Amino acid sequence: MDIKQLIYLCNLERERHFGRAAEASFVSQPTLSMRLKNLEKELGLSLINRSNNFDGFTVEGERVLSWAREIVSVYQGLKLEVESLKHGVNGTLRIGVVPQCSISLPLMLKGMSDRYPQLNYRVAVLSADQLLEALNSHTVDVGIGFFELATLRELHFQAEPLQDDGVEVVFHPQHFPQLAGTTPLALGQLAALPLCLAEQTRYFRRYLDSHFREADVMLRVILETTSVFQLIQGVQVGLGCLISPCGHLLPDMMSGLHSRRLAIAPMSRQAAVVVAEPGRATPLSQHFFDEVRRWLSEERGGR
Repeated sequence: MDIKQLIYLCNLERERHFGRAAEASFVSQPTLSMRLKNLEKELGLSLINRSNNFDGFTVEGERVLSWAREIVSVYQGLKLEVESLKHGVNGTLRIGVVPQCSISLPLMLKGMSDRYPQLNYRVAVLSADQLLEALNSHTVDVGIGFFELATLRELHFQAEPLQDDGVEVVFHPQHFPQLAGTTPLALGQLAALPLCLAEQTRYFRRYLDSHFREADVMLRVILETTSVFQLIQGVQVGLGCLISPCGHLLPDMMSGLHSRRLAIAPMSRQAAVVVAEPGRATPLSQHFFDEVRRWLSEERGGR
C-alpha cells in the first residue's frame, strides 16, 4: 500500500467516475484501475462496486475510505508544512462556504492575504448540510457557514463564531420608495412585495420561510437562484427586493441601493468559521484559522 493508492481512492470518491478520477490523479484510467485493484488484492477486500461504471463503494470500502481521507489529509498537511518551512505559509486552501453567510468572504480573504500573500484559495459554494459533510470527509479545509455549535463540539471541530448583526432588506429606492425609513421593517410589510431570494435548499432561505410562515405572511418570490450575483442584479434593476444577513454584501455592491433592518428573530444556528480540532487540522488550515481569529478580533475592536 502507498499514499498514491489512497489518493486515487479519495479522488474516486470525489469524482464518482473512473475517468474523471484518473484525470484528477494525473494518470490514465487503466493505471488508476490497476492501482486500486492492487490495493484491494493487498488488503484482501473488495472496496469498489463495479459494473460498467463506478457504482459506489462496498461497506468495507467505506471503512477503508474513512482511513484514507485521514491519511491523505495528514500527508497533504505534511507537504504544506514542509513548503511553509522553506518558503513561508503558501499553498491552496480549500474553503467551503454557504451562500449569504454573515460576512463578506472576499473581505476576510483580503485580510488574510496581507499576512499570508502566498496563500491561494479554492472556494466551493455548498448547502449547510453539504458543508458539514465536506468538513467530515476532508474535502474542504475550512468551512464558513451556519452550524449547531453542540454538533461541532461533538465532532471535534474548532469554531470561531461570526457576529450576528441581524437581517436587512435591500431595495432600489426608485422602484420601492414605500420602503424608505430608519425603523426596522415588520414581516407583514413585505407581504406581496416581489422578492429575490436564495433557493429553498439553503439554510438562510429556510430560516426566512419558517419565520414568515409563523407570522402568516405569504412571500412573493419573483426570482429564486443559488447565485448571489444574480440576486443583487435583480435588486439593481428593480425586479425585486433582497433579504440578506447584515455584513454579507460589500458597501460598493450597494451603489444606488438602500437597506433597512428587518424585525425578525435571530437564527437558531451560529455563523462560524470552522476547522478540524488541533492535531487533525492541516498546518495550513490551522495557520488560517488562527489568523482569522486575530483579524475578527481586530475588526470587532474597530467598530
